[in-house]
Order: sequence, then C-alpha cells, then structure tokens
Amino acid sequence: MPLVSMTGFADSPGAFESTRWRWEVKSVNGRGLDVRLRMPFGLESIEPAARVLAGERFRRGNIQAALSFEPQEGARALKVDPAALAAAVRIAKQVADETGLAPARVDGLLALKGVLVQDEALAIEAPARGARDAAILESLANAYDALARARLTEGAKLAQTFDALLDEIDALTREATERAAAIPALVKEKLEAQVRELISAREIAPDRIAQEVALLAQRADVREELDRLGAHIQEARTLLKSGDAVGRKLDFLAQELNREANTLCSKSADIALTRTGLALKAAIDQFREQAQNVE
Repeated sequence: MPLVSMTGFADSPGAFESTRWRWEVKSVNGRGLDVRLRMPFGLESIEPAARVLAGERFRRGNIQAALSFEPQEGARALKVDPAALAAAVRIAKQVADETGLAPARVDGLLALKGVLVQDEALAIEAPARGARDAAILESLANAYDALARARLTEGAKLAQTFDALLDEIDALTREATERAAAIPALVKEKLEAQVRELISAREIAPDRIAQEVALLAQRADVREELDRLGAHIQEARTLLKSGDAVGRKLDFLAQELNREANTLCSKSADIALTRTGLALKAAIDQFREQAQNVE
C-alpha cells in the first residue's frame, strides 16, 4: 500500500425517483478518525451506517461529509410538519399558562427544529424511504471512495517530498560528520593559542595540554548523535516503503531526529558545524510538518 495523505476532497451525486442530492466530503489532518456528518433533518437513521462506511476506508483524519438535496422542479422550498407544529403549540401554551409569559410567536415556533422542513424528500412512505436511504448511502460510499483516491494521489506527492527531505537530511548529516572529524585538531590549535597568549613567559608541559585537549574534545564529541541521525534516516526510509499507516511513527521519528540535531548544535565547538546543524534542524522541521499529513 502506497503512502496515504489525510487531506483531500471529493463529491458524488445521487438520485432516487425524482429526488436528487449531492454529497461533498473533505478530509484534513487528525490524530484519529473523526467523522462529522451534516444532513437535513429526518435522515438521522443513516448516520451509523455512514460512519461504518468511513471506518472501512480510513484510519485517520477529520472527515466532514455534507448532504444537500437539490430542489425539485415545481416543488415548494419549505414545508411544515403538522405533528411537530401541533406539539410545539401545545408546549408553548402550557409554558404560557404556567409562567404568565406572552404566548409564543409564529416565527418562534417555525424556528424550532423539525417544525419547518426544507424539502419533501423526507415525506415519503416507509418502503420507499428505505430504498431512498440505501441510495443515499451508496452515493456516500462513492464519495468516500473518491476521497480515498484523492488522499492516495496526495500521498504519492508526499512520498516524493519525503524522499527529497531525507536526501537533504542525509547529506547534511554526512557534512556534519566530515566537519566533526576535524574538531579535535581545531580544539587543540585553539587551546594552544589561548595558552600561549595567557602564559607567554613560561613553557607549558605538552602532557597538560594533551589532557585539556582530550577533555574538550570529549565534550565536543558528536559521533553518537551523528550515528543516531544516520539510523533514524534509515528507519524513515524503511517506514515509507512499508506500506503501512505510518503517520504517527514518522511524527515520532521526526521528534527523535530533532532531538539529535539539537544536541549536535549544543555540543558543537565549530561555527561551521553549528551552521550545518541549524540547516539540519530546518530540514527536519519540514520533515515533521509533512509527517503530520500522513495517515
């Protein structure tokens, strides 16, 4: 399975008899799978199935699915639900009698959820309603499939970005390794210059200088950090080729890369190595940003 992004958009039309609708679904980054549905009143019964369809196709991402019905030719745009209106009037009268408040206004009653519905697609008999709801879910499944393809296409672009970033991180790590190899000699030269400047009148024992050089070189030793950076780079390449949902693992690996780069900069005894470390941190930050887009 190729790399999959968590971002994408798709839509899918549907129809049943004279009723037409359209699903629009979009997906953005998320820690887990969060599905939010926006549908006209009266279609709550299909929500569990709609969530199951999403769970069968996606592992992570904030997914929003919106269903809109197209107005039918010659149909009224609004319709009052008589039962809902009668219940609202009864409750409003009871509240007015008990509290002495003014009776509810018509506009207030019509604003209550379920009293005024927007299309007659909901007002069909039970057998036909079941067939219509099945058709709505089928078109939602088509929209989800299109979204999955869009996320896959975006994932292919991400894979190329990851390859380029890992190549950059690897090159900077190799550059840092070369610069780090010259640090002991630089430390020795710098220490000797400082010693000559501070105590020019007296000869300093070579053994003492060697001890100080060894101590400073040990403090500036970044070989372990560079070795771990190399191992993390290899692990990232392995994850990207694994075909699994690796978003969380890549994000964690980016944190580990950043930790090693921070230590490299803090231990650096050479300005050139520090510049390389800062460039390394910038590339790793880009890697982490992209990792948060992966399923």
